[in-house]
Amino acid sequence: MHLVNNNLVIRTATLDDANILCKWWNDGKVMAHAGFPNGLGTTVDNIEELLSYDTSSRRFILEIDSIPVGEMNYSTVGEQIAEIGIKICDFTQQERGHGTKFIKMLINYLFYEAGFNKIILDTNANNKRAQHVYENIGFKKLATNNDTFKNQFGDLQSLIDYELNKSDYINQ
Repeated sequence: MHLVNNNLVIRTATLDDANILCKWWNDGKVMAHAGFPNGLGTTVDNIEELLSYDTSSRRFILEIDSIPVGEMNYSTVGEQIAEIGIKICDFTQQERGHGTKFIKMLINYLFYEAGFNKIILDTNANNKRAQHVYENIGFKKLATNNDTFKNQFGDLQSLIDYELNKSDYINQ
């Protein structure tokens, strides 16, 4: 997949992206909201294997002006239902509206090209910025799952479930 909106690009991750993904996934600041404040502690080899053999998920690199700034993925989790995730990993590119644009690009692809009717996601209850973005796009909060898991420090974390139905989404 290769989606373009002006200077923003969503492209399929390749083996050549394993180094940058490894850097991001091992960065505790990037991975804290996913429950890994110390990072994943993974290797380039592990990521190359994941990129080569994981057929359950589609992983993408987000670029601004041809520079990788983050990642995004989606998985098919039910009939015409996709689950998505996004991380803007370059902190200098956060709070600029890029995440919203990238998410809308993916939503438009999933609804209008890939044939999905519903998109779901979850986010850490502490990630107020992400909640604001999702709700502004039109995602509906379904539930707050309190104390769902412990992060690497043993702190209980809560997740918020969201969904967006194609019939409720206005192509933006």
